[in-house]
Formats: sequence, C-alpha cells, structure tokens
Amino acid sequence: MSVKLRLPQYADILLPDLMTVEQEDIIPNDYAGNMGYLIFLQPVTSEKFERKPIYWILSEVAKRLGPDVYQKFTEGRTQEQWLQHLYAKMLAKDPALPSYDELKKMGIYKRKDPNGHFVAYKAFRDDPEANPLKTPSGKIEIYSSKLAEIARTWELEKDEVISPLPVYASTFEGWDSPERSTFPLQLFGFHYKSRTHSTYGNIDVLKAACRQEVWINPIDAQKRGIATGDMVRVFNHRGEVRLPAKVTPRILPGVSAMGQGAWHEANMSGDKIDHGGCVNTLTTLRPSPLAKGNPQHTNLVEIEKI
Repeated sequence: MSVKLRLPQYADILLPDLMTVEQEDIIPNDYAGNMGYLIFLQPVTSEKFERKPIYWILSEVAKRLGPDVYQKFTEGRTQEQWLQHLYAKMLAKDPALPSYDELKKMGIYKRKDPNGHFVAYKAFRDDPEANPLKTPSGKIEIYSSKLAEIARTWELEKDEVISPLPVYASTFEGWDSPERSTFPLQLFGFHYKSRTHSTYGNIDVLKAACRQEVWINPIDAQKRGIATGDMVRVFNHRGEVRLPAKVTPRILPGVSAMGQGAWHEANMSGDKIDHGGCVNTLTTLRPSPLAKGNPQHTNLVEIEKI
C-alpha cells in the first residue's frame, strides 16, 4: 500500500508509524446513541519494514532527551501497559464492563441504554439545581459572561467580533467585504460524504464515485457560461484550484462551496495550481477570532470556465 502525503516531501527525517490494523487499541462509542459499545482492535497483519508504533518512536526520542524526560513521558509504561492502565480507570468507573482480557477475547462489547433511548441534558432538565451544566451560571446561557470577558480582554482586529449574545457579526472576507469587487463569490467548505476530513481522500473508487466539485448557483453559473461538469478555475489572491463545476439551486446566488478534506495536488515548484480540490489552497492562514481555527467557511473567490 502506498500513501503519498504532501507534508513529508518537506521533511528531512521520516519516522513512519504503524497502521491501525497493525496494532492494538480500544475504541469506545457511542456517546449519544441507544447502544454503547467498545471495540478491541487487534492486529490483522504483522509489522512491515522499518515502521514502529508512534508511541515507541516518541518514547525513544524522549529517552535521548534524558531519563527525566523519558520517565515523565512514559510514566514507565509501554503502549500495551498504557492501554491496560486506561481501561482499568474505565473499569473502576463502570464495574459492569468486562475485564481487559475478557474484552480482548470478545472483540466487541455492546450494551443497550437501560432507558431505551438517550435524552440530551435529561438530568439537568429533571433537576437543574442538582445537575447544573458546566457553564458559569450552571444553566443554558443566552448571554455568556465568559464570552463577554473574552471580548473585553482579548486583543482583536478591527474586523473581528466576539459577542456574548447570538448575533450576526460581519467578518473578514464576508458578504459585505470590499474585496468582493474582485472576488465576488463567497466560498465555504463542507463535510463531504466520501471522506472523514481527509481520511479516505486517496481512495480511487471513492474519488470516482464522489467527484470533488465546486457548487455554484445557476444564476452565477449562467453569468460565467458554466454548466455542470465543466472544468473551472476557482481562485483568489492566495491560490487556484481546478476542478469540475456542479450547478445547483441548492446553494444561494453569490455563494459557492467545496467539500473539505480533498488532498492537495499541485506542483509547488511550478505553477502551484491545485488539481485535487483542496479548499485550504484558497483559505487564509488567519485564524478565526474565537476558536483560532481554520476559517474555511469564509473565503472570497472568483470562478471562471477553463
């Protein structure tokens, strides 16, 4: 199996991890469904080549930084011992769970909700005084004193707003930005059906079944002579993406959209045009005001038929 990523091309040293199917782990789910379950992942194949578990790799790095660093990082435990230690903490909270060895033998452990179904915040709704929420007031807050304090104390740019109330706030590269005279279409990224973020973004059969496209409203498409399936260039002052168009009334005029998580495919030593449809090619490095995250729902672009 060949997994070609962009970031390693810039690395001097690569320390390859094992795949999920080559090592043990415990996966818990579901936190809000009618049946919870645990999956004890076990290797289905042996380790290949010179790859090692990431925990072992980082433990060896810590060891070379000194015995104190190594002890603080590992706490004297191997990866398997950490798994046993963390599961023991789960078992202490929920004695009805099977033992570590029993779970490993079972593979999957399931438990139905004894109440039949999950109700969000049920304990709070039944007795708000005895079961307060993790907010300053212990209640569902319309006005957030925590956000008010953040807005008062954080240093923000002139076009950034953090409000303690659920209000609309104009933001950078928004619908009313002066930059729309050059890049008139708003572009946002959405979660696509064929990927979990970028995971599975390199699977050929999924890429063929679910093409990476840019959605555009018929009104905007007509102005640009664009029909569904046409190859277009989506660009702004940060970069350019080339991919097929999807003309649909399911998106507002003046707005366009691309599924996030597509893998970047560009010759960065050449024209730097991205043929993979990666929305980050067009997204600013400037973080969002509150979460300091990737603001890929707020981009201004132009779209042209190729």
